[in-house]
Amino acid sequence: MDGSLQPEDVLELEEKPPQDLRSVLVTSVLNLEPLDKDLYRGSHHWVPSTQRLFGGQIVGQALVAAASSVSEQEHVHSLHCYFVRAGDPKVPVLYQVERTRDGRSFSVRSVKAVQHGVPILTCQASFHCSQESPLQHQFTMPTVPPPEELLTREELIYKYLKDPSLVEKHRLGLNKILAQDVPIEIKPINPPDMFHRLPQEPRQMFWVRAKGLLGPGDMRLHCCVAAYISDYSFLGTALLPHLQLRMKFMASLDHSMWFHAPFRADEWMLYECESHWAGNSRGLVHGRLWRRDGVLAVTCAQEGVFRVKQDPPNSKL
Repeated sequence: MDGSLQPEDVLELEEKPPQDLRSVLVTSVLNLEPLDKDLYRGSHHWVPSTQRLFGGQIVGQALVAAASSVSEQEHVHSLHCYFVRAGDPKVPVLYQVERTRDGRSFSVRSVKAVQHGVPILTCQASFHCSQESPLQHQFTMPTVPPPEELLTREELIYKYLKDPSLVEKHRLGLNKILAQDVPIEIKPINPPDMFHRLPQEPRQMFWVRAKGLLGPGDMRLHCCVAAYISDYSFLGTALLPHLQLRMKFMASLDHSMWFHAPFRADEWMLYECESHWAGNSRGLVHGRLWRRDGVLAVTCAQEGVFRVKQDPPNSKL
């Protein structure tokens, strides 16, 4: 289709730095293989410690597939996804795109991610041709230290590991996190104390960006990368008031995003996350991605399921 973003085009950016500087999010994690019209296959998976497929990757790949079927004048303004089954990291994911509607200003695409013949995710994405309007407003970006003054998540972990009083189970857990090789850079602001398990406000902020270079490129590519980034550490915000509890299971149920302004996903953005409610084994989280110049770029929302480990009852014998 003329002027459309094809999955293989994620490698065709305006700037072409050396291969070792390119973001792995472009070269493999979000790269799709076209099989037929509106049918794609994703074979490269980043697998977290849960050994399930990372939801942000499936959302990002679904958006790559959806964006391949619209004109270059249309940009995603919202997406709404449901995670219906756990993904299997051992097999590829097929993405089936349905061209639900093509209008003069808006187009809608429905995407189904399939493994073993059944859906693991359903996604609807809406695309919009930019239209100027005098109706504009936004919240004010929180005042926080710049990323240059903060440590990365990895640097914080190395700092914790140097503490001779760190108990062995925490040491093992931190080393396991370091071994995951996450394709995202994160600099927490006031990182929570995860070791003493004291309840905290359900709010966290951190600077985030993709590792490596994406280049200016197509804005749709940066939206796909932001979809991947937005799911990382997002749901854990709802756990901060409940760190004294032991979790048996947690998983995302859905994920929604609204794109407001242009941005680059390989430049630092402030991710502001809040959880206003949790109950009935579920928790709801809202997030805002801010550009460094104070412009609100993306709004996110996600609900997840939480299963708490129950302590065995005390014996009365």
